[in-house]
Amino acid sequence: MFRVLTKGNDFKLVILLSCICLLILAFLPVTPADAQRDENTVAGIWTFDDGTANDTSPQKLNGIVVGKPESVNGIAKKALKFDGTSDGIKIPDSNRINIGGPFPKRTVAALFSCDNVNKNQKQVIFEEGGRTRGLVIYVFDGKVYVGGWNRAEYNWNGEWLSADIKSDRWYHVGLVIRDAAGKVEKDKFEMWLDGKLIEKADGGQLHAHGDDNAIGFVNQNAVYHDEGGAGTNIDFFGGLIDEVVIYGSSFNQGDFGELTQPLSVEPQGKFTTTWANMKAQRTQD
Repeated sequence: MFRVLTKGNDFKLVILLSCICLLILAFLPVTPADAQRDENTVAGIWTFDDGTANDTSPQKLNGIVVGKPESVNGIAKKALKFDGTSDGIKIPDSNRINIGGPFPKRTVAALFSCDNVNKNQKQVIFEEGGRTRGLVIYVFDGKVYVGGWNRAEYNWNGEWLSADIKSDRWYHVGLVIRDAAGKVEKDKFEMWLDGKLIEKADGGQLHAHGDDNAIGFVNQNAVYHDEGGAGTNIDFFGGLIDEVVIYGSSFNQGDFGELTQPLSVEPQGKFTTTWANMKAQRTQD
């Protein structure tokens, strides 16, 4: 009788300990096996949570506000609302973004919601560099584009990848230069949307590019898929931009999965309420 009771208690203890272990594991941070995000390579993170354009990364590359972008409730706490005519953020020169290099790896990503994706002009979410070397993310004619080029050193004339989007909907867009060299090679430039790889194209490393950088407009020169983009203070974005990040490492599926947590079935942390609203909107659409 005593042995049977002991075995029963032992079994219950094993079950209890197993449950405790599962609970502990559930709250431990998980790093996906394919994650490539290297915090030592962070160039800038602009969350806009405090209503400013301050960089929350260790680089402290604080942006300079142009116009009067409005601090509003976004998809991840606060976002900035840009009026499409005069609002933007100038990003200072940085060894990790434009005046250093060369850069064989790069990730630029942002959350955005465009008021009118069919507006008859380019609407720039992010740009760095100029007409010779650079990167750009913009909206035009119902699509979001990512572009990259390095038209000196080894003559990468550029690639512009795109995906269809709708007005007044939140998206997460990313561009990646992956393990590139000083020559044009296959599958070195990538576009990501909502955590999914959309397309790969030829590409190469990005060399130093002195023209100014910006969020929400072209500060000083870019290149679009139709060769437009020359000029300063042009092509302002109309809508919301949130959580802009720039890294000198090439993000993978796991990294984008973390950035797009709000799209998951069980959102966590600061994304919970706003992303639940977004999921409801997507279901209705």
